[in-house]
Amino acid sequence: ILNFLCNTLTLKCKQEKVCAVRGSEGLYMVNGPPSFTENTAFQRDSGKNCKAVAFSKDGSLFAWCNGEKVNVVNVTSAELLCSFDVPKAVCLQFSPKNNVLATWQAYTTAKDGTAGVPNLQLHDVKTGKCLKSFIQKKMQNWCPCWADDESICARNVNNEVHFFENNNFNTIANKLHLQKVNDFVLSPGAQPTKVAVYVPGSKGAPSFVRLYQYPNFGGPQSALANKSFFKADKVTMLWNKKATAVLVIASTEVDKTGASYYGEQTLHYIATNGESAVVQLPKNGPIYDVVWNPNSVEFCAVYGFMPAKATVFNLKCDPVFDFGTGPRNAAYYSPHGHILVLAGFGNLRGQMEVWDVKNYKLISKPVASDSTYFAWCPDGEHIVTATCAPRLRVSNGYKIWHYTGSLLHNYEVSSNEEMWQVSWQPFLDGVFPAKAVKYQAVPSELPSAEPKPAQAYRPPALRNKPVTSSKLHEDEPPQNMKPQSGSSDKPLSKTALKNQRKHEAKKAAKQEAKADANQDSTQSSASQNAPRSVVPAVTSGDPEVDKKIKNLKKKLKAIEQLKEQAAAGKQLEKNQLEKIQKETALLQELEDLELGL
Repeated sequence: ILNFLCNTLTLKCKQEKVCAVRGSEGLYMVNGPPSFTENTAFQRDSGKNCKAVAFSKDGSLFAWCNGEKVNVVNVTSAELLCSFDVPKAVCLQFSPKNNVLATWQAYTTAKDGTAGVPNLQLHDVKTGKCLKSFIQKKMQNWCPCWADDESICARNVNNEVHFFENNNFNTIANKLHLQKVNDFVLSPGAQPTKVAVYVPGSKGAPSFVRLYQYPNFGGPQSALANKSFFKADKVTMLWNKKATAVLVIASTEVDKTGASYYGEQTLHYIATNGESAVVQLPKNGPIYDVVWNPNSVEFCAVYGFMPAKATVFNLKCDPVFDFGTGPRNAAYYSPHGHILVLAGFGNLRGQMEVWDVKNYKLISKPVASDSTYFAWCPDGEHIVTATCAPRLRVSNGYKIWHYTGSLLHNYEVSSNEEMWQVSWQPFLDGVFPAKAVKYQAVPSELPSAEPKPAQAYRPPALRNKPVTSSKLHEDEPPQNMKPQSGSSDKPLSKTALKNQRKHEAKKAAKQEAKADANQDSTQSSASQNAPRSVVPAVTSGDPEVDKKIKNLKKKLKAIEQLKEQAAAGKQLEKNQLEKIQKETALLQELEDLELGL
């Protein structure tokens, strides 16, 4: 009976997964695949003052602020659970277990300059009471961070990290104090909770990121791992799902070399076992996006000047698969980690590449032009792309796709309206089981969304002549970077390949010289009796050796010219006579080089 009820609940969740849409038309919910109709259980809020919405982590609760109050409802029944009198709230977030709702509104001071009222409030969802209020001036990192079981909650206060336990916000249970903690991130998953903290460098000292296990904060020796680096004005820290490692994207605001408008970025890897490394990216340029695979054993980076490269790395920071180059600046793994989407949004044309990660095989290449938002549906099969204001104020709307490239639903708001946000209802892991990857496009009632390629301008004089294609950049094809089966060797770097070629060429030249010497022993003995000023040219295969041979020949040629001048009766200088005396030694050195001695 229990299994039957669980399966029934799962099927019900699948049928009722919804998408919240917020815009000038109001706030409403749309049923997900396959119906795509407006959800009738949730009553549309037609006001135009909805500033913020939030689903709970398990998708069971939904909160929004309509400019009058903050409401919390049950998603399935649409029953109003509680309301909070916070009319100016612009940020909302539930705690992982739905016990607390955090709200934030802009901080304001009184006219006489005295401190304003606390603007960050933590509300008990069950009782509706305000548990605690804080002053939080900046919108950045406004929300406290909870461990997944809510045993710990932390926030950054005056360059310290304050920890609260079991949602008791009246007592600070622990503090993490370093020189100037700028940012921190709690690890996901079960206990014990780990903390990654970032301290910016100052007065010539490097910046660093340290990993701690709560509550062991007693000095540098208590840190699980430490990684220091220069060139960092800000960092982004990304835990993997199993909380075994952190990726750190260190960024500077300005690239002092002038090579990039985006500043300069470096990517670092730090593991909780103490290992750390700089991730070597083969192409220079900005790092657009870095994302962990949900399996926690590999990650994908999109980087380099356009056309950008995308590469999957393992936990040793070795490349596993290179997707080549293309117009892309973002990467998105599916919830199950078996599909990866590489996309080019923003100032790019919205081209997407959908890859089967297990076999590294391309599934589809849909195009979502003018998109400003992308998100996977929790079922791991559907995708939503949207064009939202204020990023773009024209052609606002959203599209729902199947990952095989089929456009299943397309909604556009009227020209005098705007759409501000689209958000899938989340679900906990395991609600939707992973399915086998499909390559055949699923059927759709909508036509293909591929835009017609724009024709390049051609002057009248060339319009009747054949088109000659020209590219600014040659695209690099995808390639598997894993070593071949039966070989444990890593892929050779460019320097190693160059040295290998030089060694092979030098070896071949030696063998060829020895073979010639054995076959033509008579000719070689005759050449020893003849004047040695003429020496046959032999290529060694080593650029340094070839350079020395070229210089020696240049000196010998100059000596020949001096000898001719002396024979003509010209009086030579002392240094010129010394050069002629060195002829024998130079000839011997040249012969040794050409024979590879």
